[in-house]
Amino acid sequence: MARMTAARAAVEILKREGVSRAFGVPGAAINPFYAALKASGGIQHTLARHVEGASHMAEGYTRTHPGNIGVCVGTSGPAGTDMITGLYSASGDSVPILCVTGQAPTARLHKEDFQAVDIASIATPVTKMAVTVLEPAQVPGVLQQAFHLMRSGRPGPVLVDLPLDVQLAEIEFDPETYEPLPVYKPAATRAQAAKALAMLQESERPLIVAGGGVINADAAGLLTEFAELTGVPVVPTLMGWGVLPDDHPLNAGMVGLQTSHRYGNATFLESDFVLGIGNRWANRHTGGLDVYTEGRTFVHVDIEPTQIGRVFAPDYGIASDARAALELFVELAREQRDAGVLPDRSAWAESAQERRATLQRRTHFDDIPIKPQRVYQEMNRAFGPETRYVSTIGLSQIAGAQMLHVYRPRHWINCGQAGPLGWTVPAALGVAVADPTTPVVALSGDYDFQFMIEELAVGAQHRIPYVHVLVNNAYLGLIRQAQRNFDIDFQVNLEFENINAPELGVYGVDHVKVAEGLGCKALRVTDPADLAGAFQEARKLAAEFQVPVVVEAVLERVTNIAMSGSDIDKVGEFEELATEPGHAPTAVRTLKG
Repeated sequence: MARMTAARAAVEILKREGVSRAFGVPGAAINPFYAALKASGGIQHTLARHVEGASHMAEGYTRTHPGNIGVCVGTSGPAGTDMITGLYSASGDSVPILCVTGQAPTARLHKEDFQAVDIASIATPVTKMAVTVLEPAQVPGVLQQAFHLMRSGRPGPVLVDLPLDVQLAEIEFDPETYEPLPVYKPAATRAQAAKALAMLQESERPLIVAGGGVINADAAGLLTEFAELTGVPVVPTLMGWGVLPDDHPLNAGMVGLQTSHRYGNATFLESDFVLGIGNRWANRHTGGLDVYTEGRTFVHVDIEPTQIGRVFAPDYGIASDARAALELFVELAREQRDAGVLPDRSAWAESAQERRATLQRRTHFDDIPIKPQRVYQEMNRAFGPETRYVSTIGLSQIAGAQMLHVYRPRHWINCGQAGPLGWTVPAALGVAVADPTTPVVALSGDYDFQFMIEELAVGAQHRIPYVHVLVNNAYLGLIRQAQRNFDIDFQVNLEFENINAPELGVYGVDHVKVAEGLGCKALRVTDPADLAGAFQEARKLAAEFQVPVVVEAVLERVTNIAMSGSDIDKVGEFEELATEPGHAPTAVRTLKG
C-alpha cells in the first residue's frame, strides 16, 4: 500500500473522479491541499480574486459540459462563508460542485481559533452533504461519497472541510485501485411511461414543458425525438432553454411572468394537457397557480420524488431521471407510430407557430440614449447559434430571455433559482475555461457587473477571452420597476457625476477605465448604429489579446420590460409592440401583419 498525506490522497481521488480543473484562493489552513495539488499535477488551478467568484467559476465550469464537476477551494473561515452563495446557487439549480475548505486543527476546534468556523453547519442547508472530516483515514471514503452524492438523484453541491492536521496526517491509500461509487438515478417503468403517454394521447392540445433536468440528463436529443414523433409542441423553461433550437417548428416559446414570450404564454393558455419533464414549476414560470393549472391535466416527471407535488399536485407523477423516462417515451411513441395510432397534432403545432409569427415584441428602435431592446437585436445579428450566453438576474436577463435566441443545450447558462448579483463575470470565466473553443458572451446590467468586477483580472491573468455585454442605465432596473407597485423610486438609483469622467454625465462609474485597469479591453457605445461594429470589434480584440472584452451600451435611464406581477395572462407590455416585420427584424419567425 502507498503511504501519503490525506491531502495528497484527496487530490488523487479528485483526478480519478474526472476532475481536471479547480478554482480557488489559497490560505494557511488549506496550504497542505495546495501543496498536494502542485506535487501531484494533473489538475489545473485558476486563482480567483474573490472566493465567492471561485464558487461561481466552478458553477460555470460544471454547467458547460455533461459530466463536468467544478471544484472550488479555500479556507473554512471567511473563504468558506464567501462560497456559501455559490453553494446555494448550485443547490437551487441542481448543479454538482465540490467545495473543499481548510479548517483549523482538530484540537483547536471550538476554541475560537483564527478563521475557524463551523462551515459544515453553515453549508448544510444548501448542500447534499457538508462534513468536517475529523479522522485522516476517512478522507478517501468521504470524498468517494461526495462524488457519489453529487451525481446521484437530483445533482447538487457538496462541501468537504479538512482540518489542517487531518490534511497533513499520513494514511495508507492506493490510488491505482480506487474506483468511483456507482451513480444512482431513479428510472421510470414501462407501465408508468405508458400511462403518461396514454394521458397525453387523450388530450387535444398537449404541450411538453422541458426543464433543466432534461439538459442535466444530457437528454435534449431524446426530447426532440419524442416531440417530433408525437408532434407535441415544447415549452422550454429558462433553465431548459436550448433543449431544442429556437427555430425548431415545435418550439412554442417560453412561458412565465418575466422571461417569457407573448406567443409562448398565449399557446400555453390554449393547452389542455402538460407533460413536465425535469422542471420544478418555478413561480416565475407558473405565476398564479389558478390560472396556470385551470383546464389542464398535468403529468410531472422529476428525478427527485419529493419534487412531485411540491408546488401543486399533478394528475400523475413519475420519479425518474429525464433520460430514462424519455428513452421509454421514445420507445413507446415509435411503437405507436409504427402501429399507426399516433394522433395528428399538426394543426395544433401550426397554431403555435402562427402565434409566434403574430405576437412579437418590438426590438428595433433608433433612440439615443439606446433602448435595451436594440442591444439584443444586434446581439442576435452579431453572435451566431454556437454562442454560449451567460447571465444571472435583472432587467438585462429578463429582456435578453425575451429577445435573444438559443439553439443548443447548455448555450444559455443562467443562474435560475438564486440569482445573485455578481454571478455573471466569474461564471462566464468558468464557462470559457470549460470550453475555450466556443464563443462565450456574458450579459449584465451595471450593478451585476460591479458586484464582482475584480474577477475580470482573473481573465486577464489567465488569458481567458470572452465578450461581456454590459447594459448600463445607472439604475437597479428590476427593483425600480418592482417599486412602481409601491409608488416609490427609493434607493435604486446609482447615478452620480464622476469627477474624473465628466463626459459620462450622471452615469457615474467609468466601466471602460475600470476594465482597462484590470487588464482587459473595453468599448463604450452611445449610438445604436454603432452596436454592430462594437460587437464585431470586441470579438476581434478577444481573439487577439486573449482577455475579456467589455462592450458597454449606455441605455436610457428608465425602461420597463414586459412582465406580470401575478398571472401569465396579465403580462404588461410597456413598449410599442411589433406591427410590421421591420420592428423585429431578428425574430425567429417573420412577423405577419
